[in-house]
Amino acid sequence: MWRKHIDKGDLQRRPMAAPGSNFLVLSQWDRAQLMLWLANLLYALAAILLVYALLFLVIHLPVFPLRHVEVKGELRHVTYQQVSYIVTREFKGNFFTLDLARITQAFEKLPWVRHASLRRQWPDRLEVTLEEHVALARWAAGGLVNTRGEVFQAASDEPLPLFDGPEGAAREMVQHYEVFRSALAPAGLKPVAVHLNARRAWELKLDNGLLVALGREQVAARLSRFARHYAATVGQLSQAVAYVDLRYPNGFAVRLGAPAGKV
Repeated sequence: MWRKHIDKGDLQRRPMAAPGSNFLVLSQWDRAQLMLWLANLLYALAAILLVYALLFLVIHLPVFPLRHVEVKGELRHVTYQQVSYIVTREFKGNFFTLDLARITQAFEKLPWVRHASLRRQWPDRLEVTLEEHVALARWAAGGLVNTRGEVFQAASDEPLPLFDGPEGAAREMVQHYEVFRSALAPAGLKPVAVHLNARRAWELKLDNGLLVALGREQVAARLSRFARHYAATVGQLSQAVAYVDLRYPNGFAVRLGAPAGKV
């Protein structure tokens, strides 16, 4: 019969199960280790909360006021009164607590502001950069069209051409307008209205009141050919021409009559 020696110290350090029980009984040494771990955790949490509280107090103290607002950008339509109104209404807090996202939205709600960018400049300055829309045309359904083909809601008394087309066609019309304007320049003519119908057929009204039908295909080539021959053909007619149809492969047709009116 063999015997195994068991050290009493091992019994004190090892968890023991109570007789007839499924629960683990911790020794005094294990309980001390657990209490030490919990204490360290509580100290760490307390330190984090203390640092957060100190930062919160420092940031919200009135010792970091915003003293200067610098507005940059090529501004032709945004007024000093509009900027002052936003500064008075939206600039709440100090250098750290200022809500830049909300202020950016406030600036971008101005009719002529396309994009606003805000940046803090230590220790007491805010830099505001505004990009204005550059109006290229009026949109027939309401509003203006900028040079990027975006429709925006603003008022303008500038003599702008009129764009009339399907919803979402503004960008395409801007691209074609530049082509039309370049093609007509040699003849001394300018498009003052551009129409695009649902079938994607183009029609122009020129600054002399003439209506020009371009159709759907080869519109740039057709208009360039018309401009090259305008002075020797339509420009030489003694009778007024109201309408020109360029949808012919080797020429164009004209309809006599009073033009729609100069613009």
